[in-house]
Amino acid sequence: MKYLTLILALIAFGLILTGLILSVDYSQKLIGFGVMLLFFIVFPLFAYYRWKDKDIKDYMLTKENLDKMRENQR
Repeated sequence: MKYLTLILALIAFGLILTGLILSVDYSQKLIGFGVMLLFFIVFPLFAYYRWKDKDIKDYMLTKENLDKMRENQR
């Protein structure tokens, strides 16, 4: 999953840079496809890969977590 995300990110950045550098009729489409690939495929894959084994309760501000933070500050 990590390598797939990396490869897709490189392809997206390559499309964007190619669209910016080349001055052809379809350069705006290259930029658009690169941005769409980045935001609709690469970012969700990255978020899923990084958060798949995490517990969401560790990141919520509950009374127990606030008490733990107060104890750690002392």
